[in-house]
Amino acid sequence: MNIPQHIAIIPDGNRRWAKKNSLPVFRGHRQGIKSIEEVIKCALDLKIPYLTFWGCSMSNILNRSKLEVNFLMKIFEQNFRKIVQNEDIHNKKAGIAVVGRWRELFPKKTKESIEKAIDATKNYQNYHLTFLMAYSGMDEMQTAIQNIIKLKTGNINLKIDENVIKNNLWTNNLPPVDLVIRTGGEPHWSDGFMMWDVANAQLYFTETLWPDFSGKEFRKVVDRYSKTERRMGK
Repeated sequence: MNIPQHIAIIPDGNRRWAKKNSLPVFRGHRQGIKSIEEVIKCALDLKIPYLTFWGCSMSNILNRSKLEVNFLMKIFEQNFRKIVQNEDIHNKKAGIAVVGRWRELFPKKTKESIEKAIDATKNYQNYHLTFLMAYSGMDEMQTAIQNIIKLKTGNINLKIDENVIKNNLWTNNLPPVDLVIRTGGEPHWSDGFMMWDVANAQLYFTETLWPDFSGKEFRKVVDRYSKTERRMGK
């Protein structure tokens, strides 16, 4: 089976799922975590080496109500604590990485929980689970350009090529994305999501709201990918 080496997911629809089911917003976020757990298990079972989730954007943290943001922080704290206790993560040697400005914007307890998950899996190399937290693709690219300008100033002979750009991205340790899955029925891009890494990715948009996105649908998407010829512009 020709499985994708790197899948990135934009899990959209938690709040709309809650509204659709006449539930408070926090129930949508809580149910969304269950979908993340199910998809991670499926990805490990399918032996997909790299899986990346967009956990939250910077605008989610800065612009939403304090009540909702505080609840998100508690959800994140609990979720990363569960990851540390997840036997599947340890048995299959799945390393956890978290990318974005979470260290600047998250409260102490949430940061501590994330750091423990990273530290507990830091030597695992079989699989790679990455969470984009307080992340913006626009911010990532702007920061990369600023870093490259500094490098160029110190070395006027520096040739700015693909490798230099990639090495200065927050996602420099990740391979190109093969497949992007966006749930929620709104087929648009958000805030420059991984703009460099998704240059040649296949895209899958689904009407399914994230809390309803199942392992079964995930497997169908992967199966569909495996049967599609990738031309890469040829």
